[in-house]
Amino acid sequence: MPDEPIPVLEVGGTHVTAALVTADPWDLVPGSLTTGPLDADGTAAELLDGIAAAANSLPPRHRTEWVVAIPGPFDYVRGVGLFRDVGKFDSLYGVDVRRGLMLRLRPSPSAVRFLNDADAFGVGEYAAGAARGHDRAVCITVGTGVGSAFLDRGRPVNSGPTVPPDGSIHLVVHQGRPIEDTVSRRAIRTAYAAATGVAPAEPVPDVHVIAERSRHGDDLARAVLTHAFAGLGTALAPLVDRFAASIVVIGGSMIGSWDVIEPAVRQGLSGAAPDAGHLELRPAARNPVAALVGAAFWSVNQPA
Repeated sequence: MPDEPIPVLEVGGTHVTAALVTADPWDLVPGSLTTGPLDADGTAAELLDGIAAAANSLPPRHRTEWVVAIPGPFDYVRGVGLFRDVGKFDSLYGVDVRRGLMLRLRPSPSAVRFLNDADAFGVGEYAAGAARGHDRAVCITVGTGVGSAFLDRGRPVNSGPTVPPDGSIHLVVHQGRPIEDTVSRRAIRTAYAAATGVAPAEPVPDVHVIAERSRHGDDLARAVLTHAFAGLGTALAPLVDRFAASIVVIGGSMIGSWDVIEPAVRQGLSGAAPDAGHLELRPAARNPVAALVGAAFWSVNQPA
């Protein structure tokens, strides 16, 4: 029934999240959120069983069409995994994930559709978050990697002259290297270890600790974070200009340090393109459920 909630799955590298989402307003049904573990190195059957287990734990009254937010590489039209040598889900390479879930979900679904997880995040921020009311928006996630969604009235744009290949900022080169070599959890920790002379055997602080040190006068911590996020702003400036976006939204695991991130990104934007320095720049409003909300919104508003 149209007024029943939309069942949604979000697949991550170590876990799967299931929830029911209402269409008016775009939000999670209270108490419906459930999370289960996933072994990224598990067999295809183990992964599919784990995803289905989270889905089947939801209350039974919902629409029969499921939508799944999942990272790439993935054939989103065919529902087939293309993971190979990316550090996770290798066993799903060439596997018909759609068919595997159709056989496991209860009650049997009428359809299972797939959406890139970064696109789902962006659509969620458009539907009910920081990008709401903006026809053209660029939404970025920063964590273990860098994800992106280029949105035209809530619809992801993944090809054409106004976006990078596949609409993916992680394919953008900054100063001769992939952008994830400048701004990502790995890149920031590596840069901080090098700046402070941390010995190879010593633990390296995580990003939130580095941000806290920068707030308390650690000049090296501040310099490392400024370099990383100013680099993101520099890389974003021509992309935002070409796409004619009116807002950039940044989400992911690091936005708890927004007071440190925002000035650095702004610095990079302004330095690369003066007009971009005045662009609206906001933290995600629906972290960490934006991808769930966005997948549901997309399933209703995107043509089948």
